[in-house]
Formats: sequence, structure tokens, C-alpha cells
Amino acid sequence: MSDRKSYKKWFFLAVGAIAILYLVFFVIWFSRNPASNFVESVPGMDKPLPGVDNVQSENVKIGESFQRFSDETSGLKNTWNCFRGANHDNILKTDIHINEDWKTKKPKIAWSADMGEGYAAASVYAGFVYVLDYDEKLKADALRCLSLTTGKEIWRRWYKVRMKKNHGVSRTIPAVTDKYIVTLGPRCHVMCLDRPTGNLLWTLNLEKEFNTEAPFWYTGQCPLIDNDVAVIAPGGKSLMIGIDCKTGKQLWETPNKRNLKMSHSSIIPMTIEGKRMYVYGAIGGLAGISAEGDDAGKILWEFSSSAPSVVAPSAVYLNKGKILFTAGYGAGSAVIRIGKKNDTFEATLVQKLTPSTGIASEQQTPVFYNGLLYCILPKDAGALHNQFVCYNPDDCSKPVWSSGKTKRFGLGPYLVINDKFLILNDDGELTLIKASSTGYSQIAQVKIIDGQDAWGPMAFADGYLIIRDLKKMYGIDLR
Repeated sequence: MSDRKSYKKWFFLAVGAIAILYLVFFVIWFSRNPASNFVESVPGMDKPLPGVDNVQSENVKIGESFQRFSDETSGLKNTWNCFRGANHDNILKTDIHINEDWKTKKPKIAWSADMGEGYAAASVYAGFVYVLDYDEKLKADALRCLSLTTGKEIWRRWYKVRMKKNHGVSRTIPAVTDKYIVTLGPRCHVMCLDRPTGNLLWTLNLEKEFNTEAPFWYTGQCPLIDNDVAVIAPGGKSLMIGIDCKTGKQLWETPNKRNLKMSHSSIIPMTIEGKRMYVYGAIGGLAGISAEGDDAGKILWEFSSSAPSVVAPSAVYLNKGKILFTAGYGAGSAVIRIGKKNDTFEATLVQKLTPSTGIASEQQTPVFYNGLLYCILPKDAGALHNQFVCYNPDDCSKPVWSSGKTKRFGLGPYLVINDKFLILNDDGELTLIKASSTGYSQIAQVKIIDGQDAWGPMAFADGYLIIRDLKKMYGIDLR
């Protein structure tokens, strides 16, 4: 009997121990961060491929070749002329009526065009689409001009340059005005063209002339044209330069004493304390550069307390002198305030956040609209990962609302048209929602393309939404 009692005792002890182990396992499992082990399929997570050898000795004849395919003209007038549109904020007001009843009338794919692998997106000017593609057959950067309504190629200007495919190649958006087009290629080659004709005006090799170090996964910085001045941030020996689009003459230069490096981020004009400036998030810190007057090109302020190693989103101006600066790979975000004292600008930290404690963005630049911030959180943002989230800029740690766990959007782009957000997810699903201060309010959703990595920023003009994935660009008729 004693043996049987001893057996039962050890049996129940063993069962109890197993039950405790299972309980501990489940507690750990359900308390874990669901996004902690996610690895994002973004430019940057694959190992960086080495650049082309002997860059300095390579003789790239920038803009050397031109071909015209059609003399097509256009009577259209609307534009989306650079990264984030004319006001650099991804917000558009238009008199064009947008179709919102997608169940009755699905948005129509008006055209598609094959692209070299990459994420280079479009500018639109008066009926024409401009995209700096990489032609894999020609082994060339190619500025292509397409019809907005048909996708037909009108002309292209290209130059041969050796590239190694590295999660795609092309990543930038041309800057376009009535007179000029400025492009910045994956290997930091700059072209300025006469827009109406495609004639080449001048070129610049940043690697050779400024000792620019192209970022991993190639250049993502989109050039800026401001009052007929091309504004570019080379890094290397000059943090920023301004070039006369007409003549190619360098008008001003910002010395790069702190050796900040070119990032994937783009320059954004802002006016703070009555002073117009260019704000740029480089590798090594954020800087504000004078955009006007006798001190054009002078560094007004710098901020290095938040200096991520990879920066893709651009800085966003909020209110009351505040700027949001965010990046991926766990960097999170920083809200800083730019103030002025005795004619001297200074930057101070207001709030610093990790992806799990507040606003963050891996790739797309957040939108500040009607006093609120909107963005898609990255995959390392805990329970809110990949959700579309709204924040009050007075406290970027507390969401006003989020889209919910069943509405996640990956790394895709988003913009505002007439108080509505258009959001494109990784796979080509398009969503229309109200730009609401009270909650996520979906109007329509449709699978528009069978996309792969549909990450290129969108553009909109004359009722056509221009989107792209890894290998194709599409014109979507939203009228």
C-alpha cells in the first residue's frame, strides 16, 4: 500500500509540474510582443550589396541619349510636380469629382507600363507623367515621359551606368516645373532638362564632384526645384547646394563640417519664425538651412540627439515651431521645437519615442492634416503594427485612434484628396477612408492590382492616380 501511495504522490507531483510549465508557457506566449521577431521586406533589411567598383574612374556620360516616340500634346492642366506634391505635404484639394462608390463602379486601370525593378515614383505636369526608371536591358538610367491618360511613352533621355540590383534599383521622383525637370539617379547622377522638349541643359556627378557616398540600397532623395533653383543634399564635402536651373551655375553651398551623409530622406521647405528654410534629415542628424536672402545656404540650426543609421521619411512641420523626425529599424521618432533667440535659431527636444511607445514610420512620410498626424506604424510597433494611426502632435505617444487589428496596410503609400485618405497596401489593395478626428471610417476598398511591394509614393492629377509596384506603373482613373 505504501508503494502505491508513493507512486500516486509522485504521479500527481509530475502532473502538477507539467501543468505549471504549461501555464508559464502560455503566460509568456500571450504577453510577448507579436511584432518582436518580424523581419521587414524593405530596402535595407537585405544585406547591402557592395557598390560598383572604381566609381571615381567610371566615365558616365550623363544624359547622353535621347529618343522621341510621339509628338502627342495635352490640354490637361493639373500637376503633382514633385515628391509629396506642390506643397510638399501629400495633400490635394481639387474640383474634380472622385468616384467613391467602388462597389457600383470599380476604379478603372486606364493603363500600365513595365518598369525596371524599383520604387521610383511619378511626377505629373500638364498631362504628362515623368519617371526616372532603370532600363535593365540598356543598363541605363532613363527619364521617361508618358501620357497621363494612355501611358504611351512620348520620349526618354537616358545614360548608361553600371548597377547591381539591390532590392530594386530606382527610388527617386523627378522635380518638374513648366520650364525644367531635375532628376537624381540611383548613383547620384543629376540631370536638368528643358521640360517641353527634353533637351539636356546640364549635369552633375555628385560622387565625383562632391565625394558623395550613395546610401545603401541607392539614392532615395528626391530633388527639389525652388524658384528655378535645384536644391540637392550631396553629403560629402557639401551638406547642401543650390544650382541655377537655367545655367547650371552653383549659387550657394553649405559646408559639411560635421560630415553628415546622404540619406534616403528628401529636403522639405518650411517657414519657421518668419524664416524660410530647407529641412533635411541626413545620416548623422537633422539640419535647417537658410533658403533665402544673403545667407542662403547657411546652417541655421542642427539637431543630432536623434541620428538614425537609416532614414527614409522626410521631416514634417507640425505647429508652433515643432518638427517631427522619424525613421525605421527601431529608431522611432523625435519631436523637436525650433525657436529663435537674439537672431539665433536653436533646436530643442520635445519628445522622443520608440516604435512601441509612439508615432514611428519605416518608409513613408507621415501626413499632418487639419491639426492631426496620420501614418502607418512599422512592424516593430507592437500591437499597432501596420495599422493606420492618428495622433495629436501635442503628445505623439497616445493614438487618437487606429484602424484596428483587422485593418493593416504594410509599407504602402497614402495621401489626402479632398478630406479623404487613399491608402495603398503592399499587395495593391486600395482603401478610401474619411480624414476623421474621431475614428477610422472606411468608405471603400478594392483590390486594384496584383501588386508586389507596391511602395512607390502615389501621385494624382486630372482624376488619374499614378501608383506602382516593384515592376509596373499604373494609371488609375478615379473620376
